[in-house]
Amino acid sequence: MRRLLHVVFAVVVIALIVGAAQFAQRRWREQHPSTASDNKPPMPIVEGSVPAKLTPQARQNLGLTSKPAQLETYWRKIELPGVIDDRPGISDRGIVTPVTGVVTKIHAYPGYAVLPDSPLFFVRLVSETTQAAQLELFKATKEIEIEEKQKARLGAGAETGAIPKSRIIEIENQIERMDVTVQAYRQDLKARGFAPERIDAAAEGEFLTEITIRSPSEQTSSGNTLQVTGEQSATPQSLPFHFEMQDLKVQLGQHVEAGTVLCFLADHRALLIEGRGFKEDMPLIQNAAKNKLPIEVEFEAQGGDWPPAPTSLTIHHVANTIDLESRTFAFYLALENQGQAYHRGEDSRLLWRFRPGDRVRLNVAVQKFGDVFVVPQAAVVREGAEAYVFRQNGDLFDRKPVHILAEDRSSIVIANDGSIRPGFAIAQGSAASINRVMKAQASSGLPPGLHVHADGTVHGAH
Repeated sequence: MRRLLHVVFAVVVIALIVGAAQFAQRRWREQHPSTASDNKPPMPIVEGSVPAKLTPQARQNLGLTSKPAQLETYWRKIELPGVIDDRPGISDRGIVTPVTGVVTKIHAYPGYAVLPDSPLFFVRLVSETTQAAQLELFKATKEIEIEEKQKARLGAGAETGAIPKSRIIEIENQIERMDVTVQAYRQDLKARGFAPERIDAAAEGEFLTEITIRSPSEQTSSGNTLQVTGEQSATPQSLPFHFEMQDLKVQLGQHVEAGTVLCFLADHRALLIEGRGFKEDMPLIQNAAKNKLPIEVEFEAQGGDWPPAPTSLTIHHVANTIDLESRTFAFYLALENQGQAYHRGEDSRLLWRFRPGDRVRLNVAVQKFGDVFVVPQAAVVREGAEAYVFRQNGDLFDRKPVHILAEDRSSIVIANDGSIRPGFAIAQGSAASINRVMKAQASSGLPPGLHVHADGTVHGAH
């Protein structure tokens, strides 16, 4: 019996609350005749008349922020594809053997970092011409020594007239001829990769049977230091420049002829970005190249601790040919790479941020807009031919119609026609969500911020 009384009491309370709400609604409609009839269609949403109300929690859920509108200059851009490529003549270089021989030792393998002027290969000489050149150098050097001694012995007799001076002149001429021969053989051995000290040793009879092939020296590289990031820190450090062994072409014990490519070394500090455009884009690219206009560059997203990537570059050169298949032309931007160093024991390794084959987006400015407002794409909502932004006023967001002049993937350009003014706090995103909230609040028949209490009274936001 007691449980039944509780149920009846609860039903009565609910009926009283519903009746009070209906009474309050009728009373409000009597005070606002425009919405008194339930048979009338919903009140149309007029810009600025029904602002949307968002609580601080709702704004946090949407990640919504507002910024004061500011007039600025905007360049309309066209987007062109690009790809990172090696820089010809700088990025890659082949190492060849200057003599015929057999590879007896390999000092560096693919992935190894190699300092300039470091040993790469040992090659045992099997070339008869190289051995003959050393032998002839030794013989010519000794003959010069013999002639010099003979000249010293006969010098005193020539002064007294016991020996004709023509004999001394003949010896001097012979010495000059042999000296020319020595210089010729020295140059021949130098061209075959002999170090100066090894040439001097061959002249003394110590013939070289194995030659060391080394990496290019610092003078032949594009610089001797590399700005890299350490393994534990993102702070750039100065590290001695390293080549990287990119491709090994020979094996131990392989017989190689003079001029054979042994390996390829990579120097990825200096790269090129190759952009592609159609023929109608050529005037824009040529103008950017002549006037050194910056080209905005967007790289593929990358993780890791890296310094800031360059956001704009200038055109290095424009190709003067058209690809027959794609009917596009190429233009190039110079790119300085960023590297990181790490170690495996005593050996160094390098990681590069930008690598040949990576794709990029290139944005080329084509049209200037002055004194305009620029907002993110998500700050604008469209309904048919209309476009709107939302101005924040506390918890309320007023919808403002705007005229769109241009847009790209991330931004929209709004005309300065008086619909919004500098200093307006404009929502920077979630415009579509705010628009839905505004419609829902407007369709309820009550202005935003009003609510009905259980006693039937209507109140504003507390």
